[in-house]
Amino acid sequence: MNVEFYSLLGVILKTEILRVDPVSIDLNKIQKAAKILRDGGLVAFPTETVYGLGADALSPRAVEKIFKVKGRPPDNPLIIHIGDKLELEKLAKNIPQKVEVLIENFWPGPLTIVLQKSSIVPKIVNAGLETVAIRMPSNKIALSLINESKVPIAAPSANISTRPSPTSAKHVINDLNGMIDAIIDGGETNIGVESTVIDLTTTPITLLRPGGVTFEDLQKILGKNNIEKSKYNPDEKIAAAKSPGMKYRHYSPKADVFLVEGKSDRIELKVQEIATNFEKKGYKVGIITINQKHQYQADTVEFIGSDLETIAKNIFKTFRKFDNKDMDIIIMEGVKEKRLGLAIMNRLRKAAKKIIQV
Repeated sequence: MNVEFYSLLGVILKTEILRVDPVSIDLNKIQKAAKILRDGGLVAFPTETVYGLGADALSPRAVEKIFKVKGRPPDNPLIIHIGDKLELEKLAKNIPQKVEVLIENFWPGPLTIVLQKSSIVPKIVNAGLETVAIRMPSNKIALSLINESKVPIAAPSANISTRPSPTSAKHVINDLNGMIDAIIDGGETNIGVESTVIDLTTTPITLLRPGGVTFEDLQKILGKNNIEKSKYNPDEKIAAAKSPGMKYRHYSPKADVFLVEGKSDRIELKVQEIATNFEKKGYKVGIITINQKHQYQADTVEFIGSDLETIAKNIFKTFRKFDNKDMDIIIMEGVKEKRLGLAIMNRLRKAAKKIIQV
């Protein structure tokens, strides 16, 4: 019986956990996962950003399983992962010359480019749009899987929709065990937030989602006047999203998140005030801080680092840690929106129930 028949019956699948050392890759395990993809199954795998949930991008039936398993809205497009830049010409058309300089500087790596799609890309992958989002990951396990499967891999984050993105195989197991065919455990991811997405079908180029490649990095390569940030308004309804992470609430733990932005001394006072008020009402409160000098009183206080790279790597992991402790409220300090801080604040604002400026 195939995977779909089991799913229809509501029978739990046996998810195979394939542990792979990223330094010394076991090709037999990668080939086993690659065969699952070629046969129309789902495989979760590590990238340098977060874990992805992969399917054969050219198989509508396989891609449909991603949406069903995640509970993902069908108008939220997927990113196609490739292992060779030559595959771009199969998946996209009217490719501008500036793509070459972007590839030269940022691929393999955490940069996704949006281009006009070719006719071979199934509509389900890109939500029926005329564009397609493509990237080449730098994680060696991911690249090995793509190359062994011999198909481009459509892959959103390997979690239930709206939940914090997974940065370890354990997170994927917690969300998707028994729902997908295999999980490649390649350890923790390096960056911890998803890839940067830029739209090359606009003039100037538009930054749709900040990520591991910073806006400043892109300006340096493309020129300051040749790229601009998209205007994100959490209250504005987007008719059609060219990139994941634009249209719906994302990255959220079970607890309500309160994000406090502003000057450091004011942030400290406001965070403690909010925590005290909720604790008086009987709520279980967790605080996430980026400043070791801030001495908070709450049920759980977690320092996740002071440099942007460490903060980015720890955000989703800490959200999940607080979920395991059954927190009702999470209060998080904001960071400055420079370099990787832009991506961090994008994720936090998407996850927050309320944003407080002080």
